[in-house]
Amino acid sequence: MKELSEKISKIPSSATIEITDKARKMKAEGKDVISLSIGEPDFDTPAHITQACIDALKNGKTHYEASQGLLELRKAISEKLSFENRIPSDPSQIVVACGAKDNIYEAMEACLNPEDEVLILDPSWVSYEPSVRIAGARPVHHSLRAGDFQADDTILEKINKKTKMIVFNTPSNPTGSVMNKASLTLIKDICEDNDILALSDEIYEKLIYENEHISIASLGDMHERTITVNGFSKAYAMTGWRLGYACAPLNITKAMTRVQQHTISHPASFAMWGGLAALKGPQACVEDMRQEFDRRRKFLISELNRAGYETAPAQGAFYAFLKVCGDDMKVCDEWLTKALVATTPGTAFCSPGWVRISYAAGMDTLKEAVRRISETG
Repeated sequence: MKELSEKISKIPSSATIEITDKARKMKAEGKDVISLSIGEPDFDTPAHITQACIDALKNGKTHYEASQGLLELRKAISEKLSFENRIPSDPSQIVVACGAKDNIYEAMEACLNPEDEVLILDPSWVSYEPSVRIAGARPVHHSLRAGDFQADDTILEKINKKTKMIVFNTPSNPTGSVMNKASLTLIKDICEDNDILALSDEIYEKLIYENEHISIASLGDMHERTITVNGFSKAYAMTGWRLGYACAPLNITKAMTRVQQHTISHPASFAMWGGLAALKGPQACVEDMRQEFDRRRKFLISELNRAGYETAPAQGAFYAFLKVCGDDMKVCDEWLTKALVATTPGTAFCSPGWVRISYAAGMDTLKEAVRRISETG
């Protein structure tokens, strides 16, 4: 057999999924593993959303839809972005995909050429770099300011004529930090001065405890060069539904739609009716989950600080990002094998020396995890 794709062979597996799979295997073997490694709410999808999907199935909403996504859903997303995020948008500028991850991949394929460079602001989610590489472009990493994880003008050191896009995530996975207006304005100015696109991953926007969420596309004319990515997984506990969306200038959404036409065609029709119910239905469920996450956040950060760990500003999302002494890969391995607690090494997020702990787990589980980690040292 001839060799497989060299491009794909150089791309590592997803560290978060790999660790979670290992934890599941250990559980299947009868080991009492606590998994705090994956970014998934531990709540059920709200009942009214599930019922909308069931109704869609019963009513025969099981056929092909427009590749760009269900029109009713795209209209609702456009209204949401215009009203909540202050991003000028039209349904023609929305692409609904199989999760925000799929939107990111499509945006990379649609925008990038082999000579292009993409500046990724670290710590960064594990799939940004592979998406850039799959699209054939070159990823370039730049660390956000230590301490508060905000942007500063050192970003300019990595900008050149090949820079095509800047990618960032706010609230951040893995740090939980929220980019302030000064950081976003700086990125905006750099993009406008150098004719660069911005890809803003805002999947955790509903889960904020300190500071406020600002969409960079709402600043001045940045909507003309920004791909805003969001979805339903985190805010509505819909991870398995695989439903995300992107808003971008029309030429980009047209190119993304072409990618989608030849790959997934479109997300599951009945799932999109669930997404419509999520946006149009009662939002108290989102606030209830946010408040519970906040309760867990305060507990976990307090306990980790008491144990002597330095933590990143946990202003949003549902992660504690803590600094560890020595090799983070080794620390995570010891916590898994000795304490039976699965966490994710910071190296996976281009931040060695740190560990990410998800607090998308019940309080009793978190208390037991902290106890085990403390005993392991």
